[in-house]
Amino acid sequence: MTTYSALTTIPGEDAAYRLADDLEALVPEPTGVGVFEIEDGSGLWEVGAYFTEAPDQAALSVLAALHGAKLFAVSDIPEQDWVSKVQRELAPVAAGRFFVYGAHDADKVPEDAIALLIEAQMAFGTGHHGTTLGCLRAFDTLLTDGFVGEKVADIGCGTAVLAMAAAHVLPGQVLASDIDPVAVDVARANVAANGLDGRVNCVVAAGFDTPALSDASPFDLIFANILKGPLVALAPEMAAHTAPGGYVILSGILNEQADEVIGVYQQNGFNLVQSDSIVDWTTLVMSKNTPVL
Repeated sequence: MTTYSALTTIPGEDAAYRLADDLEALVPEPTGVGVFEIEDGSGLWEVGAYFTEAPDQAALSVLAALHGAKLFAVSDIPEQDWVSKVQRELAPVAAGRFFVYGAHDADKVPEDAIALLIEAQMAFGTGHHGTTLGCLRAFDTLLTDGFVGEKVADIGCGTAVLAMAAAHVLPGQVLASDIDPVAVDVARANVAANGLDGRVNCVVAAGFDTPALSDASPFDLIFANILKGPLVALAPEMAAHTAPGGYVILSGILNEQADEVIGVYQQNGFNLVQSDSIVDWTTLVMSKNTPVL
């Protein structure tokens, strides 16, 4: 069965969500509508709708004009076996001692690697993106330099690949949180698939806004692979929940945004330990200052 996509861009988050609301009322009705920020500093948002019948292009043009969006680009999407496609295209990823793979590549796991299984249908945050890969590499470097911590949190955990990496090598229970309940379900499924039940506790939370995280702090290490805006907003809470001498590994930062994030975290009591870029994305390792007695 052929499906159809209709995509446009529009300035501003509020305008994008208003357009998405109106898309829901179209006939034929879309099977799904999505809103995504374009992370290039332009302030533009992408709004997309998907249909099982050809959409009414005249109605789409009217909506675009009413909301000040670009004309919708309508395309056919041929039927595909998407899981098989992902399995073919997502090769295993090595990041220091860690090896991220799908079940279809189980025979490729090196004997001396710490294996992290992520199923193809749960492919967001598999290690192929520069942000996740950067976090795994940064964590591997910390371990090589002698880091040992008992309390670890993964804020905005996605598939929980970072939390699982920590659970494999550090002694304490790891807390993984995400604002999206679907992501937390995915994280729990991956934790179970990796035999880490009881070692990684996955919870729904915005930032540190849950007793599971606030009661367990301060943390020796916090992963936060999210985006610049939330990272900047969370800086005071990060400082409050990081143990003196502890570390944060931050990513989801475009290269040109790194200096701003570094500056905000320095103002909140952190020192830059390491900065590493992979294509367009920067990963930062920062340590919290130890108070002088």
